[in-house]
Amino acid sequence: MMAATVMKNVVMLKLIALATVTALLSASPTLAETLRGKVVGVTDGDTVKLLVDGRVQYKVRLGEIDAPESGQPYGRASKQMLSSLVFGQTVTARVTDVDRYGRSVAVLTRDRININAEMVKRGGAWAYRRYLSDQRYLLWERQAREASRGLWGLQADQIMAPWDWRAARRGGGRNPQPATSAATARVLTVSSSQTPAATAQCGTKRLCRQMSSCEEALYFLKSCRVSSLDGDGDGVPCEKMCR
Repeated sequence: MMAATVMKNVVMLKLIALATVTALLSASPTLAETLRGKVVGVTDGDTVKLLVDGRVQYKVRLGEIDAPESGQPYGRASKQMLSSLVFGQTVTARVTDVDRYGRSVAVLTRDRININAEMVKRGGAWAYRRYLSDQRYLLWERQAREASRGLWGLQADQIMAPWDWRAARRGGGRNPQPATSAATARVLTVSSSQTPAATAQCGTKRLCRQMSSCEEALYFLKSCRVSSLDGDGDGVPCEKMCR
C-alpha cells in the first residue's frame, strides 16, 4: 500500500514538472512586453528563434515586414541577410502582437539598430502593407527599390510580393507569376512627402469613389483603418484605381 502511494506521488511530481517545462517552452509574452535574449535560430527572412534567460525560447516574427518565401527568388538570400544581422547576437524584441500561429510579432533592435527596418532598407524584405503601422517602411522600400538593393536587383519577372506568392500557391499555382507585384509596387511608392496625412482626416471618407488618388486610398486604409477599401484583403485598396 505504501509503495503504491509513493509511486503515485512520484508520477504526480513528474507530471507537474512536465507541465512546468511545457509552460516555459511555450511561453508567450504579453503585448507591449520587451524581451531580451540571444538569437539561436533564423527560420527565414522575417522569423527568428529567441532564447531568453538561457531557458525560454520564443518564435519571433518581425513586424512591419514580409520577406520572400524560401521557395521564391531571393528567399534564401533574405534568410542569410537576417542571419548576418542577428544570428548569435543578443537583441531586444519589442512585442506588438501575437499572430495566429502563436508567434510573437516584434520589432528587433541590436545596438540601437532597427533590424526590421534594416531588412527593408537592404532590400531583404517588403514593407508588409496589410499590417503596416509605420509608414516609413514604405519610404525605405522605395529607396531600396530605386537603388536596386537586394531583391530589387533581380530581373523584373522574378520580383513578386510574398503575399501574392502565397496567395498564388494557395490557389494551386505551381509557378506563381508576378502579375500583381508591379501594381503593388506602384501603389506603395509613397514617400513621406506624398502621403496625404496633412490634409486627409480619418472618418471623412469610406468609399473608393471618394478617393482622389491611389495614395489617398492607401492612407485611409493603412492610417485610418478603413478596411472597406480593401474588399479582398490583399493590402491594396481601391483596385480599379491602384492596379
